[in-house]
Amino acid sequence: MFFDMSFYKGKKVLITGHTGFKGAWMCQVLLMADAQVTGYALEAPTCPGLFDLCHFREQMDSITGDIRDLAHLKSVFEKVQPEIVIHMAAQPLVRESYRNPVYTYETNVMGTVNVLECVRMCPSVRSFLNVTTDKVYLNREWEWGYRENEELNGYDPYSNSKSCSELVTGSYLNSFFMDASVAISTARAGNVIGGGDFALDRIIPDCIRAVEKDEDIIVRNPFSVRPYEHVLEPVVAYLMIVKAQYEDKRYAGSYNVGPDEVDCWTTGDLVTLFCNKWNTMTGKNVKWINRYDGGPHEAGFLKLDCSRLKRTFGWKPRWNVETAMEKIVEWSYIYLRHGDVDECMKRQIEQFLNG
Repeated sequence: MFFDMSFYKGKKVLITGHTGFKGAWMCQVLLMADAQVTGYALEAPTCPGLFDLCHFREQMDSITGDIRDLAHLKSVFEKVQPEIVIHMAAQPLVRESYRNPVYTYETNVMGTVNVLECVRMCPSVRSFLNVTTDKVYLNREWEWGYRENEELNGYDPYSNSKSCSELVTGSYLNSFFMDASVAISTARAGNVIGGGDFALDRIIPDCIRAVEKDEDIIVRNPFSVRPYEHVLEPVVAYLMIVKAQYEDKRYAGSYNVGPDEVDCWTTGDLVTLFCNKWNTMTGKNVKWINRYDGGPHEAGFLKLDCSRLKRTFGWKPRWNVETAMEKIVEWSYIYLRHGDVDECMKRQIEQFLNG
């Protein structure tokens, strides 16, 4: 499926969470499409951060703000008058949610309430997307993929708060938007990987930090199975959904965005693939070691059924995990050699959209 980005030229798009890893890739795609992009978020959650590495502040309206601050957020909506709102701001880490559950719920639940309240009060908005996660589902550890009508009841504070975010979106839709004045969707993506992720407690950033220090890669749970996908898979799918419902509100709904079953990998196999790709490119001999740390509960097996997205839009994943890993290694190698990572991102986006 070819996706024409020309729809976004000149469109006023407001993104929450634009300074995060996935938000930065979203900004790059929209800037390449000549959209009028406004971002609302806290400062980048990591140092370094992809958003700042690529100097996006010079190319868009980047506003520092907390989605828990309704008054500030509302003032931004009133000023910008966006046509499209993509809500990506969140506390996104499972382990951090155990350490700080109150902040996690405040951000992921009340933050969503605040964004939807601003959408409700802003007549310019025509299309809204709430980006959540595959972890919103009650995980029964079964072997088939979860569908959009499955029960929402995440286990840990992060997953559960995102389940609540979905329920908040449904309540606002039923209570305030049944007149179809705004098209509203949620999108539930699998585990996202790609160049420029510096987060703690994520496996690919752990790999990059290890090779940067010339150390073995520590894997804390090598047998967990996850649906891995390159960051451009969900980013472009989100933009496809937003465009479709902007033009025809019948496309609004909830959508899973994940890889095909062949790309549900164990963490250990994923790291082995990274080592192979890295060693081939650099001539190094990187390896990983199993060091299960007995940490808090995390799902052992989880995958999505994406047949609705495929059936509705003719969508299918473009890059399998092997290709995604090649792109990660390429970006990371350029970054560690102090090369032009912004240009690398643009090149990979063009390859993805046109390949």
